[in-house]
Amino acid sequence: MTNINASPSGCSRRRFLGLAATVSAVPVISACGSLLGSGASGDLKFWDMPWGTNTYNDVSKKIIASYKPAKGPSATYQSIQWANLSQTFVSAIASDTNPAVSTGSGFQAFQFAEQGAIAYADNLIETMKKSGFYDDFLPGTVDGMKTDKGYVAIPWELDAHVWWYNKALLEEAGAKVPTDWDGLLTTGKALKKIGVYGFSTGAGAGNSLAYETPMSMIIGNGGGLFDPDGNLDVLNPRNIEAIEFIKQLVGEGIVDPASVGYTNDNQYAQWKKKRYGLGNEQSGLADNVGGDVAKDLAVMSPLTGPHGDKATLVVENNVMMYKNTPSQEGSETLVLHWLQNIHRFWDQALVNGLPVLKSIAESPAFKQRRNYVKMVEEYQPIGISYAARGKTVGPAQAKMDGNSAMYQFGQAVLSGKTDAKAVLTTLSNALTALLK
Repeated sequence: MTNINASPSGCSRRRFLGLAATVSAVPVISACGSLLGSGASGDLKFWDMPWGTNTYNDVSKKIIASYKPAKGPSATYQSIQWANLSQTFVSAIASDTNPAVSTGSGFQAFQFAEQGAIAYADNLIETMKKSGFYDDFLPGTVDGMKTDKGYVAIPWELDAHVWWYNKALLEEAGAKVPTDWDGLLTTGKALKKIGVYGFSTGAGAGNSLAYETPMSMIIGNGGGLFDPDGNLDVLNPRNIEAIEFIKQLVGEGIVDPASVGYTNDNQYAQWKKKRYGLGNEQSGLADNVGGDVAKDLAVMSPLTGPHGDKATLVVENNVMMYKNTPSQEGSETLVLHWLQNIHRFWDQALVNGLPVLKSIAESPAFKQRRNYVKMVEEYQPIGISYAARGKTVGPAQAKMDGNSAMYQFGQAVLSGKTDAKAVLTTLSNALTALLK
């Protein structure tokens, strides 16, 4: 499969860069005209992102085409490219030419809800509970969309960060599959002896693992950027400990010194060249690396942190509804129709994320993908969002994700020039300014 974690332009499949503080301040962009005017008058416009190859787009389009409501408007499908994603959505909302329903960045529903553009999904969730469809969602997934004002969207796919290893390289190094942080350090040293790095990462242009990897380590140590009340708490001891550990790996030569400039594709190339033996990566790693190496890549069980914590970073990609719609009832029916048919993406292995529905995770087609089965069984239950230790995701996480402060944080972690506390202090100051 092709790399669906990042587009050629370097835009992460869940990152929403450059959202305007006020949607009405953004003019309609003429280059998007054909997109903004799509769909017959009165139809429900469904906008979708290219979450996989062209086959994904074809299947999703067919799902929308098969929507035949007993009453109310029909639906049209439009694929929206990741490039200029923020401008397309913001401009459409400002000019009242937005879709009725869309997928999109993992956090955009929270930010658009704050701006008054999102139709909350509470009524749809009640409908799903009455029909029994709600019970098909994996535990905790729908709750990830809840705010103090209601549910901003419905999740459909999970972007999970999991531990991968190359079975052949560990065997060559005579190393064990690690189960905790100490074991990771030991295995990393063994891999180093055969010229292999034991902690994959990258902080080059467009590579969101620059900050996702240290965030996953922070969360795996019981830390987070927010306290339980949702206030910034960047300099807590668990965060410092996690960054100190990564810096220890850097100092031991277990991290590739060139990784500070690696893009996603650079990282895949290193795995393909057998230069990486271990790493905390996104769920689609083996599919994106491909070739003969892919068969040697396996998901290991989540690592136990120094204090017994076991958790990982997970972002929920979702489908959302907008207030400006020909029919709110129609929007809800369309979302339900799409969700009831998304199993086709996993039936044909068209997406690299994890499903949110039990029926998909238990299907024969999904059971054949052993690495993914392990992710659902062992990682999904311990998945935690960027709001770690806080109560819920919100506009703060939308503003943070993809912000330059987060990239600079990731680059500083891989640098040997500053200690962990200094790195986190700089991040804390930047986020305080960003979120004020």
